[in-house]
Amino acid sequence: MTSIEKLSLDDDIPPPPAGTIFVDEKVGVDTQTAGSSAESPVKTAAFALYAFPAAPAYYLKRAEDSPFAPITASALKKAKKGAEGLAKKIKAAEELRVKKEADDARKLEEAKKIVIRNDPSLPAAKSIKIRQATANREIRVKVSGWVHRLRVQKGLAFLVLRDGSGFIQCILSGDLANAYSTLTLTLESTVVIYGIIHPLPEGKIAPGNHELVVDYYDVFGLAPGGDNAISNKVQEGADLSLLLDNRHLVLRGETFAGIFKVRAALLRSFRRVYEEFGITEVTPPCMVQTQVEGGSTLFALKYYGEDAFLTQSSQLYLETCLPALGDVFCVQESFRAERSHTRRHLSEYTHVEAELAFLSFDDLLTHIETLITKTIEYVFEDKEIAEILHKLNPGFVAPTLPFRRMTYESALEWLNEHNVPNEDGEKFKFGDDIAEAAERKMTDDIGEPILLTRFPVEIKSFYMQKCANDRRVTESVDVLMPNVGEIVGGSMRIFDEAELVAGFKRENIDPEPYYWYSDQRKYGTCPHGGYGLGTERILAWLCDRFTVRDCSLYPRFTGRCKP
Repeated sequence: MTSIEKLSLDDDIPPPPAGTIFVDEKVGVDTQTAGSSAESPVKTAAFALYAFPAAPAYYLKRAEDSPFAPITASALKKAKKGAEGLAKKIKAAEELRVKKEADDARKLEEAKKIVIRNDPSLPAAKSIKIRQATANREIRVKVSGWVHRLRVQKGLAFLVLRDGSGFIQCILSGDLANAYSTLTLTLESTVVIYGIIHPLPEGKIAPGNHELVVDYYDVFGLAPGGDNAISNKVQEGADLSLLLDNRHLVLRGETFAGIFKVRAALLRSFRRVYEEFGITEVTPPCMVQTQVEGGSTLFALKYYGEDAFLTQSSQLYLETCLPALGDVFCVQESFRAERSHTRRHLSEYTHVEAELAFLSFDDLLTHIETLITKTIEYVFEDKEIAEILHKLNPGFVAPTLPFRRMTYESALEWLNEHNVPNEDGEKFKFGDDIAEAAERKMTDDIGEPILLTRFPVEIKSFYMQKCANDRRVTESVDVLMPNVGEIVGGSMRIFDEAELVAGFKRENIDPEPYYWYSDQRKYGTCPHGGYGLGTERILAWLCDRFTVRDCSLYPRFTGRCKP
């Protein structure tokens, strides 16, 4: 039934003719695209008369529960006055716009006459990065970068320059502010700026507490303006797919640039801790012919006619290094062909992995929690990074030792006591995998880091050592953090050859391609263990990001392999 048919059911109101304009003062919108139906009315009768002067009729709805009714003579008279006033207002606005455009065009023409030159009588400029600005105040400097913010007003221009090492406010005055190149300058243009850096007067605020007073600048690359301006390409709140397509531009924002500065500091800090522990860095291969975490998540490829895969983990190779190099670690890309669309899964991620010889399971747990706490401590030692983190995650509280220890069976008890069901909607029972949602619920409710230990043999990998006092479970651990869940997975490794062969058999894995791995149990076996840490996950926890995709430079996940 059409809107007109609905209205004609009321005997007191004649059916509106075709082309009627509908007015609803409660929910209408005064635009040229509204008014043609009761479902899309304009807001005011004055606008209806102004925008649609040839309409055959105007129907008005004043209250939410009242019907549309033909506009009365008195309302029509009032609307005509309003329409005349609206026409005058719009005409005046258009005249003002035309005048402004003419004034702007005149100013631009006048600006073209201004010639800005690098004054040869001035001292030679010292080329610096913005991070060096404080140490180079009160001398003439040359700084190159991108226009991050820009405000041009009569006789003055304020420009915030970004070069990746920091931000600095630049002040242009006189001819520099009025020049054509300044009036047409756009965000993300690259410029080379000359001038002197002065401390800010008391009460003023700017990055670094100083500003660069410019005496000359040159535009190296002018970025697009108008519809193609960067502010139109990557607007805040835009469709996520569009933002991912334009990731190369999104990265220029302060939030994402900050995340990746924190990422660099995090990896530096990991290496610093490993150095203190005396652990050697190695670089295992990414193209492999064996699996670590199950065949269903392998990315297959052809390697000179042979079957090969992208590595899921460097663990097996790290184990082979123990007899030669002692304890080892790597920072390496790992690949998982998981069709998971959760906020903590990626198809490619940066894996921090380590293998340690001659230790117990308790030693391994202590090592992991110490690594995490010391790394976070070192991240916050960097004042620039600490400031970025304070903006990204103002409520962050660094973890302290020791972490809470909880067994798998204790976790099942907690989940059942708190009425958190398993994936089948039932109570948890021994052998169930704890899915992400349940794990996150428990971790967030407890609100502190958890070392979740002793998982059943059936749900863990073939290489994990069984507990001596309960052969149903393994000497395994997941580190769980509030707001992100699992960030580390580790275990003691099987060191007995016969037990490893049994693990291969249990998982239906052909042991032949693993001859080099099995040899570790022949040529001087030893108790050993290790772990893998997801860089993007710990970053999501550290930077308070909803998804790990924010913590990967160019995230790869199901359906996304560009740009």
